[in-house]
Amino acid sequence: MTFSLIARDPATGAFGIVISSSSPAVAARCAHARAGVGVVASQNVTNPALGPLVLDAMATGADADTALKAALAQEKFPDYRQVAVIDAHGTTAIHSGSHSLGEHTHTRGDQAVAAGNLLAHERVIGALLAGYADSTAVAFEQRLLDGLNAALATGGEASPVHSAGLMVVEDVPWPVTDLRIDYSDNPIGDLVALWKLWRPQKNDYRVRGVDPTRAPSYGVAGDL
Repeated sequence: MTFSLIARDPATGAFGIVISSSSPAVAARCAHARAGVGVVASQNVTNPALGPLVLDAMATGADADTALKAALAQEKFPDYRQVAVIDAHGTTAIHSGSHSLGEHTHTRGDQAVAAGNLLAHERVIGALLAGYADSTAVAFEQRLLDGLNAALATGGEASPVHSAGLMVVEDVPWPVTDLRIDYSDNPIGDLVALWKLWRPQKNDYRVRGVDPTRAPSYGVAGDL
């Protein structure tokens, strides 16, 4: 019920995930990223606990493959899970269980993994990865969104998608971008529009967390 792309930006070391599904609120369950550690997509018949398990293992020094295997060893139903991982070195790992739903597949690129299930056809995942890899956009988020749009244009999921999300972590402990469309008839289009709203304010909100004395005012009541 989901297609996703996870990536590490080689230029900055940022981690990102972009994801969409016919189910509501997909990013709330399936998107996991930690600055300096890695990124995980835990999907299909989703167990949200797998994301933190993998990230915790990588935070203690495990590579992507070791961390994924350790998490799956604790999972009662690994055949129902589809999990993609990238670690701090850009190494990738992927598990697609034998009970992954419908048309399902995955593919790896340079510090990137695309995966999906209940797809319109397998070409969707190749388009997702290629859309990201071929994008000339400056912003990491935009390149991820270019991949998502390419997947949708190639057929997307077998059913109409209704939710989408975009998360990026950089050099602070919180996500510098965490945008979600939990239910919509056009979630990817809405996510692109939300990114356009967020992009010029992204760094200002980062500054507010790091040093509020340098933070800009937005002119709202009580904002001095």
